Amino acid sequence: MAGHSKWANIKHRKGAQDKKRSKIFTKVLKEITVAIKENNNNGDPETNPALRNALLNARGVNMPKENIERAIKKATGADADNYEYMSFEGYGPNGIAFFIECMTNNTNRTVASVRSIFNKHKGSLSTSGSVEFLFETNGVFTVNKDGLTWDLEELQLELIEAGAVSFGDEEDIFTIYTEFNQFGTMASKLEALKIEVQRAEIQRIPLETKELNIEDAKEILKLIDAFEDDEDVQDIFHDLELTDELIAHIEG
Repeated sequence: MAGHSKWANIKHRKGAQDKKRSKIFTKVLKEITVAIKENNNNGDPETNPALRNALLNARGVNMPKENIERAIKKATGADADNYEYMSFEGYGPNGIAFFIECMTNNTNRTVASVRSIFNKHKGSLSTSGSVEFLFETNGVFTVNKDGLTWDLEELQLELIEAGAVSFGDEEDIFTIYTEFNQFGTMASKLEALKIEVQRAEIQRIPLETKELNIEDAKEILKLIDAFEDDEDVQDIFHDLELTDELIAHIEG
């Protein structure tokens, strides 16, 4: 789990500083829109937990307050965009499994785009169910350790009682994993403990990872980048092992 979380954290740190910032904002704005639409146009985060979580993620990527307010106003209006959730499964080079989650207002465009990205990067789009079993679904909460007043060992004991199944501790980031059905319980627990969460999300964690040499792994990174650049793609999950050498390449 730690390796997969590390990949997400690397993306977040780099993404907040480069040209992908606008794409990160677009993805979060979609989260806000869907959270409101799927809860009877409820734009009140006090009574809409999904929206409350989307706003937490918006703050986690430093989205300006006016952008958030504009998104809520638009999503509760009659001219709001209607997004549909779609998922895709496939394989990249050297048998690396991919599970791609999208939100789209044009399903034909999204299907064609995902298939094209796989094909251009020596991968292949597979049928539903061909990859999903290689992952488990977990709630994942990312906490910035700066300003965290809790002793980590004491905090872990407290969170295990609330449904935490494992933890990740990497440099300035502390990660909490729960079972899928404990996501809401953990969110409430962290809020009660007044622990500021940087990002809360559902992730598909690979049951096993595959290690590649650095050159082959770079091909996978190119495929990941191509999916990241697609406007309809929300999340990308894979089973590539993040070796120290590969992490150094990503962060370099």
